[in-house]
Amino acid sequence: MVGMRVIKSAAALLSVLVPTASMTDLFVYGTLKRGQPNYFRMTDAGNGRAEYLGTARTVERLPLVIAGKYNIPFLLNVPGKGQRVRGEVYRVDAAMLAFLDKFESCPAMYQRTPVRLEVEEWAGEGGPSPGSVVEAFVYSTTTYQPEWLTLPTHESYDHAGDHGLSYVSREYRD
Repeated sequence: MVGMRVIKSAAALLSVLVPTASMTDLFVYGTLKRGQPNYFRMTDAGNGRAEYLGTARTVERLPLVIAGKYNIPFLLNVPGKGQRVRGEVYRVDAAMLAFLDKFESCPAMYQRTPVRLEVEEWAGEGGPSPGSVVEAFVYSTTTYQPEWLTLPTHESYDHAGDHGLSYVSREYRD
């Protein structure tokens, strides 16, 4: 037949009916992680889609500091300083990525940069095994106060951690 093609499998039929959206892997280390103050933004379908993939830590040491009057976690783009930072890896669609770029004030405050990660745990089957190295984007910054390099660095961020620096949500900022 002219103008028609034979579809031999359900997967092929689905790929014709539902085009795949562009997806981006993203490493989060601060308030967007599960159990943290802004995690709800990752699960809000109105922002787009975010699929949890697993946990990982940066291959390179980077300074994760808590800074500013709102006690915001910042990953400073200064390779070789700080610690290997632990966080979570998500696969996000274009809508969620656009939302997060705006939420993170990218590129004014944070820049979305590639980072190499060592997998700790991976959700589901067929993913990379623990110890494997993957790449994802991360929101890091090269725009910071010089004294931030003298702040304590953290391997992992928790808003209620023993650092005593409570995160101030956007709703409560002056």
